[in-house]
Amino acid sequence: MPTDAAQWLERVRAALTPVLDIVDGRVDEANVPEWCTRRGWSEFLLGLDRTTLERCEAAGLITLLPTLPDAPASLRELGREIVELTRLPRLDAASVTSEQEELRGVSARKRAQLSTLLAALSPMAEPARRIVDVGAGSGHFTRLAADHFTRSTLGLERNPERVAEARQRVANDSGNKPILAQYTVLDADRDSLTLAADDLAIGLHACGDLGDTLVRVVADTGSDLALVSCCLQKIRATERTPLSKSGAGLALRRESLGLSNLTSQAVGVESRIEQTMAARQTRYALRLLLRARGLELEPGAEMHGINRRRAHAGLADIAGRALAQRDLPAASDEELARCQLTAAEHYEVVRRVSLPRNALSRLVELAVVLDRAACLQEAGQAVSVASVFDRAVTPRNICLFASHSGSRLPATRAPD
Repeated sequence: MPTDAAQWLERVRAALTPVLDIVDGRVDEANVPEWCTRRGWSEFLLGLDRTTLERCEAAGLITLLPTLPDAPASLRELGREIVELTRLPRLDAASVTSEQEELRGVSARKRAQLSTLLAALSPMAEPARRIVDVGAGSGHFTRLAADHFTRSTLGLERNPERVAEARQRVANDSGNKPILAQYTVLDADRDSLTLAADDLAIGLHACGDLGDTLVRVVADTGSDLALVSCCLQKIRATERTPLSKSGAGLALRRESLGLSNLTSQAVGVESRIEQTMAARQTRYALRLLLRARGLELEPGAEMHGINRRRAHAGLADIAGRALAQRDLPAASDEELARCQLTAAEHYEVVRRVSLPRNALSRLVELAVVLDRAACLQEAGQAVSVASVFDRAVTPRNICLFASHSGSRLPATRAPD
Protein backbone atom coordinates (compact mmCIF):
# COMPACT_ATOMS: atom_id res chain seq x y z
CA MET A 1 0.00 0.00 0.00
CA PRO A 2 1.13 3.62 -0.53
CA THR A 3 2.80 5.23 2.47
CA ASP A 4 1.19 8.52 1.43
CA ALA A 5 -2.25 8.76 3.05
CA ALA A 6 -3.74 10.88 0.26
CA GLN A 7 -2.69 8.40 -2.43
CA TRP A 8 -4.00 5.44 -0.45
CA LEU A 9 -7.28 7.28 0.19
CA GLU A 10 -7.63 8.01 -3.52
CA ARG A 11 -7.33 4.33 -4.35
CA VAL A 12 -9.87 3.40 -1.67
CA ARG A 13 -12.26 6.08 -2.88
CA ALA A 14 -11.93 4.89 -6.48
CA ALA A 15 -12.89 1.38 -5.36
CA LEU A 16 -15.65 2.47 -2.97
CA THR A 17 -17.47 5.03 -5.09
CA PRO A 18 -18.88 2.55 -7.68
CA VAL A 19 -20.26 0.35 -4.91
CA LEU A 20 -21.77 3.01 -2.64
CA ASP A 21 -25.20 1.76 -3.72
CA ILE A 22 -24.29 -1.55 -2.05
CA VAL A 23 -22.94 0.20 1.04
CA ASP A 24 -26.17 2.20 1.33
CA GLY A 25 -28.38 -0.76 0.37
CA ARG A 26 -28.75 -2.57 3.68
CA VAL A 27 -30.59 -5.89 3.29
CA ASP A 28 -33.43 -5.95 5.81
CA GLU A 29 -36.06 -7.96 3.96
CA ALA A 30 -36.17 -11.30 2.12
CA ASN A 31 -36.01 -9.53 -1.25
CA VAL A 32 -33.03 -9.53 -3.58
CA PRO A 33 -31.87 -5.89 -3.71
CA GLU A 34 -31.65 -4.09 -7.02
CA TRP A 35 -27.88 -3.64 -6.69
CA CYS A 36 -27.50 -7.41 -6.54
CA THR A 37 -29.80 -8.15 -9.49
CA ARG A 38 -28.23 -5.47 -11.69
CA ARG A 39 -24.77 -6.90 -11.18
CA GLY A 40 -25.89 -10.45 -11.95
CA TRP A 41 -24.96 -11.86 -8.53
CA SER A 42 -28.37 -13.11 -7.39
CA GLU A 43 -28.27 -16.64 -8.77
CA PHE A 44 -24.83 -17.31 -7.35
CA LEU A 45 -25.62 -15.98 -3.87
CA LEU A 46 -29.02 -17.63 -3.54
CA GLY A 47 -27.51 -20.89 -4.75
CA LEU A 48 -24.95 -21.11 -1.94
CA ASP A 49 -25.48 -24.24 0.12
CA ARG A 50 -25.69 -23.97 3.89
CA THR A 51 -22.12 -25.20 4.52
CA THR A 52 -20.63 -22.69 2.09
CA LEU A 53 -22.82 -19.91 3.48
CA GLU A 54 -21.60 -20.57 7.01
CA ARG A 55 -17.99 -20.67 5.84
CA CYS A 56 -18.46 -17.31 4.09
CA GLU A 57 -19.94 -15.79 7.23
CA ALA A 58 -17.13 -17.13 9.40
CA ALA A 59 -14.16 -16.42 7.13
CA GLY A 60 -15.57 -13.66 4.91
CA LEU A 61 -16.90 -13.93 1.38
CA ILE A 62 -13.82 -12.36 -0.18
CA THR A 63 -11.58 -14.91 1.50
CA LEU A 64 -13.48 -17.80 -0.07
CA LEU A 65 -14.23 -16.31 -3.50
CA PRO A 66 -11.10 -17.77 -5.14
CA THR A 67 -12.31 -21.25 -4.12
CA LEU A 68 -15.87 -20.83 -5.45
CA PRO A 69 -15.84 -21.71 -9.17
CA ASP A 70 -19.32 -20.30 -9.89
CA ALA A 71 -18.62 -16.84 -8.47
CA PRO A 72 -19.31 -14.03 -11.01
CA ALA A 73 -16.21 -12.39 -12.44
CA SER A 74 -17.23 -8.91 -11.25
CA LEU A 75 -17.67 -10.16 -7.69
CA ARG A 76 -14.28 -11.86 -7.83
CA GLU A 77 -12.68 -8.64 -9.02
CA LEU A 78 -14.31 -6.63 -6.23
CA GLY A 79 -13.09 -9.16 -3.69
CA ARG A 80 -9.56 -9.03 -5.06
CA GLU A 81 -9.56 -5.23 -4.87
CA ILE A 82 -10.83 -5.21 -1.29
CA VAL A 83 -8.14 -7.67 -0.20
CA GLU A 84 -5.40 -5.61 -1.82
CA LEU A 85 -6.54 -2.26 -0.45
CA THR A 86 -7.12 -3.44 3.12
CA ARG A 87 -3.80 -5.24 3.64
CA LEU A 88 -2.45 -3.05 6.41
CA PRO A 89 1.07 -2.75 7.75
CA ARG A 90 1.44 -4.26 11.23
CA LEU A 91 3.31 -3.04 14.25
CA ASP A 92 6.84 -4.36 14.28
CA ALA A 93 6.68 -7.38 16.60
CA ALA A 94 10.01 -6.37 18.14
CA SER A 95 8.45 -3.13 19.40
CA VAL A 96 5.62 -4.84 21.29
CA THR A 97 6.13 -6.23 24.79
CA SER A 98 3.67 -7.44 27.40
CA GLU A 99 2.88 -5.52 30.55
CA GLN A 100 2.55 -7.52 33.78
CA GLU A 101 0.28 -5.22 35.81
CA GLU A 102 -2.66 -6.91 37.44
CA LEU A 103 -5.80 -5.09 36.39
CA ARG A 104 -8.75 -5.99 38.53
CA GLY A 105 -11.97 -6.19 36.56
CA VAL A 106 -10.27 -5.75 33.18
CA SER A 107 -10.85 -8.45 30.58
CA ALA A 108 -7.96 -10.33 28.99
CA ARG A 109 -8.77 -8.73 25.62
CA LYS A 110 -8.63 -5.24 27.11
CA ARG A 111 -5.37 -6.03 28.90
CA ALA A 112 -3.84 -7.10 25.60
CA GLN A 113 -4.90 -3.82 23.98
CA LEU A 114 -3.49 -1.71 26.80
CA SER A 115 -0.20 -3.60 26.79
CA THR A 116 0.24 -3.42 23.02
CA LEU A 117 -0.59 0.26 22.76
CA LEU A 118 1.71 1.19 25.63
CA ALA A 119 4.60 -0.58 23.95
CA ALA A 120 3.84 0.98 20.57
CA LEU A 121 3.76 4.50 21.99
CA SER A 122 7.24 4.50 23.52
CA PRO A 123 8.86 6.65 20.78
CA MET A 124 5.95 9.12 20.92
CA ALA A 125 5.63 9.30 24.70
CA GLU A 126 9.31 9.93 25.46
CA PRO A 127 9.38 13.53 24.09
CA ALA A 128 5.82 14.38 25.18
CA ARG A 129 5.31 16.85 28.00
CA ARG A 130 1.89 15.42 28.73
CA ILE A 131 -0.27 12.49 27.62
CA VAL A 132 -3.97 13.21 27.14
CA ASP A 133 -6.31 10.21 27.06
CA VAL A 134 -9.49 11.43 25.32
CA GLY A 135 -12.54 9.33 26.12
CA ALA A 136 -10.72 7.67 29.01
CA GLY A 137 -13.60 5.42 30.08
CA SER A 138 -12.63 3.61 33.28
CA GLY A 139 -9.23 5.33 33.21
CA HIS A 140 -7.00 2.26 33.06
CA PHE A 141 -4.91 3.47 30.12
CA THR A 142 -4.46 6.90 31.72
CA ARG A 143 -3.13 5.32 34.92
CA LEU A 144 -0.88 2.80 33.16
CA ALA A 145 0.54 5.42 30.78
CA ALA A 146 1.39 7.71 33.70
CA ASP A 147 3.23 4.90 35.49
CA HIS A 148 4.87 3.40 32.41
CA PHE A 149 6.18 6.64 30.92
CA THR A 150 6.50 8.66 34.16
CA ARG A 151 4.58 11.47 32.53
CA SER A 152 1.81 13.77 33.63
CA THR A 153 -1.26 12.10 32.12
CA LEU A 154 -4.77 13.53 31.86
CA GLY A 155 -7.82 11.35 31.32
CA LEU A 156 -10.82 13.14 29.81
CA GLU A 157 -14.14 11.34 30.26
CA ARG A 158 -17.71 12.63 29.95
CA ASN A 159 -19.17 10.26 32.55
CA PRO A 160 -18.73 11.82 36.03
CA GLU A 161 -19.16 8.47 37.80
CA ARG A 162 -16.33 6.91 35.82
CA VAL A 163 -14.12 9.88 36.56
CA ALA A 164 -14.83 9.58 40.30
CA GLU A 165 -14.06 5.84 40.23
CA ALA A 166 -10.81 6.40 38.30
CA ARG A 167 -9.66 9.07 40.75
CA GLN A 168 -10.39 6.78 43.69
CA ARG A 169 -8.54 3.88 42.06
CA VAL A 170 -5.44 6.02 41.53
CA ALA A 171 -5.57 7.33 45.08
CA ASN A 172 -5.86 3.81 46.49
CA ASP A 173 -2.92 2.51 44.44
CA SER A 174 -0.56 5.48 44.72
CA GLY A 175 0.91 4.82 48.17
CA ASN A 176 3.54 7.48 48.76
CA LYS A 177 4.27 8.01 45.06
CA PRO A 178 3.40 11.29 43.32
CA ILE A 179 0.10 11.00 41.46
CA LEU A 180 0.81 11.63 37.77
CA ALA A 181 -2.59 10.50 36.46
CA GLN A 182 -5.34 13.12 36.70
CA TYR A 183 -8.94 12.87 35.50
CA THR A 184 -11.38 15.56 34.36
CA VAL A 185 -15.01 15.44 33.31
CA LEU A 186 -15.18 16.66 29.72
CA ASP A 187 -17.44 15.81 26.79
CA ALA A 188 -15.17 16.46 23.81
CA ASP A 189 -18.19 16.49 21.48
CA ARG A 190 -19.66 19.50 23.30
CA ASP A 191 -16.97 21.08 25.44
CA SER A 192 -13.81 22.69 24.18
CA LEU A 193 -10.95 20.21 23.83
CA THR A 194 -7.62 21.94 24.43
CA LEU A 195 -4.28 20.41 23.47
CA ALA A 196 -0.75 21.78 23.23
CA ALA A 197 1.84 21.11 20.55
CA ASP A 198 3.94 19.01 22.94
CA ASP A 199 1.01 16.82 24.02
CA LEU A 200 0.52 13.22 22.98
CA ALA A 201 -3.23 12.67 22.50
CA ILE A 202 -4.68 9.17 22.72
CA GLY A 203 -8.06 7.97 21.51
CA LEU A 204 -8.44 4.26 22.25
CA HIS A 205 -11.69 3.30 20.53
CA ALA A 206 -12.88 6.87 20.15
CA CYS A 207 -16.34 6.58 18.61
CA GLY A 208 -17.81 8.56 15.73
CA ASP A 209 -17.75 12.31 16.22
CA LEU A 210 -15.19 12.03 19.02
CA GLY A 211 -12.60 10.65 16.59
CA ASP A 212 -13.22 13.47 14.12
CA THR A 213 -13.09 16.10 16.86
CA LEU A 214 -9.77 14.75 18.06
CA VAL A 215 -8.30 14.83 14.56
CA ARG A 216 -9.44 18.44 13.99
CA VAL A 217 -7.88 19.63 17.26
CA VAL A 218 -4.62 17.78 16.57
CA ALA A 219 -4.49 19.27 13.05
CA ASP A 220 -4.86 22.76 14.56
CA THR A 221 -2.40 22.35 17.44
CA GLY A 222 0.26 20.04 15.98
CA SER A 223 0.00 17.57 18.87
CA ASP A 224 1.04 13.96 18.39
CA LEU A 225 -1.78 11.43 18.13
CA ALA A 226 -2.60 7.74 18.38
CA LEU A 227 -6.21 7.04 17.42
CA VAL A 228 -8.01 3.70 17.30
CA SER A 229 -11.51 4.45 16.07
CA CYS A 230 -14.72 2.54 16.69
CA CYS A 231 -18.49 2.80 16.11
CA LEU A 232 -18.14 5.27 13.25
CA GLN A 233 -21.92 5.61 13.01
CA LYS A 234 -22.09 7.46 16.33
CA ILE A 235 -22.38 10.91 14.76
CA ARG A 236 -24.97 13.64 15.23
CA ALA A 237 -25.31 14.48 11.54
CA THR A 238 -27.12 12.27 9.04
CA GLU A 239 -23.88 11.76 7.14
CA ARG A 240 -20.16 12.10 7.72
CA THR A 241 -18.43 14.62 5.48
CA PRO A 242 -14.67 14.31 4.86
CA LEU A 243 -12.15 16.21 6.96
CA SER A 244 -9.45 16.22 4.28
CA LYS A 245 -9.22 17.91 0.90
CA SER A 246 -8.19 14.54 -0.53
CA GLY A 247 -11.44 12.97 0.63
CA ALA A 248 -13.69 15.67 -0.83
CA GLY A 249 -16.93 14.21 -2.13
CA LEU A 250 -16.79 10.96 -0.15
CA ALA A 251 -19.72 11.53 2.22
CA LEU A 252 -20.98 8.43 4.03
CA ARG A 253 -24.44 8.11 5.55
CA ARG A 254 -24.71 7.48 9.28
CA GLU A 255 -26.56 4.18 8.71
CA SER A 256 -23.90 3.07 6.25
CA LEU A 257 -21.06 3.82 8.66
CA GLY A 258 -22.52 1.17 10.95
CA LEU A 259 -21.42 -1.38 8.36
CA SER A 260 -17.83 -0.86 9.55
CA ASN A 261 -18.66 -2.71 12.79
CA LEU A 262 -19.26 -5.99 10.96
CA THR A 263 -16.38 -8.44 10.98
CA SER A 264 -16.30 -11.97 9.62
CA GLN A 265 -14.73 -14.35 12.10
CA ALA A 266 -15.76 -17.70 13.50
CA VAL A 267 -15.45 -16.56 17.10
CA GLY A 268 -16.33 -12.95 17.75
CA VAL A 269 -15.57 -10.81 20.77
CA GLU A 270 -18.86 -11.84 22.39
CA SER A 271 -20.01 -15.09 20.76
CA ARG A 272 -19.50 -17.61 18.00
CA ILE A 273 -20.76 -16.76 14.51
CA GLU A 274 -23.51 -19.40 14.77
CA GLN A 275 -24.87 -17.75 17.90
CA THR A 276 -24.62 -14.31 16.34
CA MET A 277 -26.60 -15.34 13.25
CA ALA A 278 -29.23 -17.09 15.38
CA ALA A 279 -29.64 -13.91 17.45
CA ARG A 280 -30.04 -11.81 14.30
CA GLN A 281 -32.69 -14.20 13.02
CA THR A 282 -34.50 -13.89 16.35
CA ARG A 283 -34.49 -10.11 16.05
CA TYR A 284 -35.88 -10.47 12.54
CA ALA A 285 -38.67 -12.68 13.93
CA LEU A 286 -39.44 -9.99 16.51
CA ARG A 287 -39.81 -7.41 13.75
CA LEU A 288 -42.24 -9.73 11.96
CA LEU A 289 -44.20 -10.12 15.18
CA LEU A 290 -44.46 -6.37 15.74
CA ARG A 291 -45.37 -5.83 12.10
CA ALA A 292 -48.20 -8.34 12.47
CA ARG A 293 -49.39 -6.23 15.41
CA GLY A 294 -49.55 -3.18 13.12
CA LEU A 295 -46.18 -1.63 13.95
CA GLU A 296 -43.86 -0.74 11.04
CA LEU A 297 -40.44 -0.05 12.51
CA GLU A 298 -37.07 0.85 11.11
CA PRO A 299 -34.63 -2.08 11.25
CA GLY A 300 -33.14 -2.21 14.72
CA ALA A 301 -35.99 -0.24 16.30
CA GLU A 302 -37.66 -3.48 17.32
CA MET A 303 -35.00 -3.79 20.05
CA HIS A 304 -35.40 -0.25 21.34
CA GLY A 305 -34.88 -0.28 25.09
CA ILE A 306 -33.75 -3.92 25.05
CA ASN A 307 -30.10 -4.93 25.28
CA ARG A 308 -29.28 -6.57 21.95
CA ARG A 309 -27.64 -9.45 23.82
CA ARG A 310 -31.09 -10.45 25.03
CA ALA A 311 -31.77 -11.84 21.56
CA HIS A 312 -29.60 -14.82 22.51
CA ALA A 313 -32.32 -15.77 25.01
CA GLY A 314 -34.83 -16.44 22.24
CA LEU A 315 -37.92 -14.87 20.72
CA ALA A 316 -40.23 -15.46 23.69
CA ASP A 317 -37.93 -13.44 25.94
CA ILE A 318 -37.48 -10.37 23.74
CA ALA A 319 -41.06 -10.49 22.45
CA GLY A 320 -42.36 -10.32 26.02
CA ARG A 321 -40.20 -7.28 26.71
CA ALA A 322 -40.95 -5.51 23.41
CA LEU A 323 -44.71 -6.01 23.68
CA ALA A 324 -44.83 -4.96 27.32
CA GLN A 325 -42.93 -1.76 26.47
CA ARG A 326 -45.62 -0.90 23.95
CA ASP A 327 -48.52 -1.91 26.20
CA LEU A 328 -49.48 -4.70 23.82
CA PRO A 329 -50.85 -8.13 24.83
CA ALA A 330 -48.37 -10.96 25.23
CA ALA A 331 -47.78 -13.23 22.24
CA SER A 332 -49.35 -16.68 22.11
CA ASP A 333 -47.22 -19.77 21.54
CA GLU A 334 -48.83 -20.11 18.11
CA GLU A 335 -47.96 -16.52 17.21
CA LEU A 336 -44.35 -16.97 18.29
CA ALA A 337 -44.03 -20.24 16.37
CA ARG A 338 -45.44 -18.67 13.21
CA CYS A 339 -43.01 -15.74 13.33
CA GLN A 340 -40.08 -18.04 14.03
CA LEU A 341 -40.97 -20.25 11.07
CA THR A 342 -41.33 -17.30 8.69
CA ALA A 343 -38.11 -15.73 9.97
CA ALA A 344 -36.20 -18.98 9.43
CA GLU A 345 -37.34 -19.03 5.79
CA HIS A 346 -36.84 -15.33 5.06
CA TYR A 347 -33.51 -15.00 6.82
CA GLU A 348 -31.95 -17.61 4.54
CA VAL A 349 -32.32 -15.06 1.73
CA VAL A 350 -31.17 -12.12 3.85
CA ARG A 351 -28.00 -13.92 4.92
CA ARG A 352 -26.98 -14.83 1.39
CA VAL A 353 -27.60 -11.54 -0.37
CA SER A 354 -25.99 -9.60 2.52
CA LEU A 355 -22.60 -11.20 1.90
CA PRO A 356 -21.26 -8.69 -0.69
CA ARG A 357 -22.29 -5.71 1.45
CA ASN A 358 -20.73 -7.22 4.56
CA ALA A 359 -17.52 -7.73 2.58
CA LEU A 360 -17.24 -3.95 2.17
CA SER A 361 -17.11 -3.26 5.92
CA ARG A 362 -13.33 -3.02 6.22
CA LEU A 363 -13.10 -0.76 3.17
CA VAL A 364 -15.64 1.65 4.67
CA GLU A 365 -13.72 1.74 7.95
CA LEU A 366 -10.42 2.29 6.18
CA ALA A 367 -11.88 5.13 4.09
CA VAL A 368 -12.69 7.06 7.28
CA VAL A 369 -9.30 6.33 8.88
CA LEU A 370 -7.44 7.42 5.75
CA ASP A 371 -9.52 10.60 5.46
CA ARG A 372 -8.44 11.47 9.00
CA ALA A 373 -4.84 10.59 8.17
CA ALA A 374 -4.92 12.74 5.02
CA CYS A 375 -6.34 15.66 7.04
CA LEU A 376 -3.40 15.49 9.43
CA GLN A 377 -0.95 15.02 6.57
CA GLU A 378 -2.33 18.15 4.92
CA ALA A 379 -1.70 19.97 8.23
CA GLY A 380 1.99 19.02 8.03
CA GLN A 381 1.99 15.90 10.22
CA ALA A 382 3.80 12.65 9.44
CA VAL A 383 1.24 9.85 9.57
CA SER A 384 1.13 6.07 9.72
CA VAL A 385 -1.87 3.71 9.50
CA ALA A 386 -1.36 0.19 10.80
CA SER A 387 -3.06 -2.82 12.33
CA VAL A 388 -2.16 -2.83 16.02
CA PHE A 389 -4.17 -5.63 17.63
CA ASP A 390 -4.84 -9.20 16.68
CA ARG A 391 -8.42 -9.63 15.43
CA ALA A 392 -9.09 -12.12 18.23
CA VAL A 393 -8.40 -9.29 20.69
CA THR A 394 -10.61 -6.80 18.83
CA PRO A 395 -11.55 -6.46 15.15
CA ARG A 396 -11.46 -2.66 15.57
CA ASN A 397 -7.70 -2.66 15.28
CA ILE A 398 -6.73 0.07 12.82
CA CYS A 399 -4.60 2.74 14.46
CA LEU A 400 -3.74 6.14 13.05
CA PHE A 401 -0.45 7.55 14.36
CA ALA A 402 0.47 11.16 13.65
CA SER A 403 3.41 13.32 14.68
CA HIS A 404 5.17 16.46 13.53
CA SER A 405 8.32 14.31 13.65
CA GLY A 406 8.29 11.17 11.49
CA SER A 407 11.02 9.61 13.62
CA ARG A 408 8.55 9.29 16.50
CA LEU A 409 6.10 7.05 14.65
CA PRO A 410 6.09 3.40 15.78
CA ALA A 411 7.95 0.94 13.59
CA THR A 412 5.78 -1.19 11.29
CA ARG A 413 6.35 -4.13 9.00
CA ALA A 414 4.75 -5.28 5.78
CA PRO A 415 1.38 -7.07 5.94
CA ASP A 416 1.40 -10.82 6.46
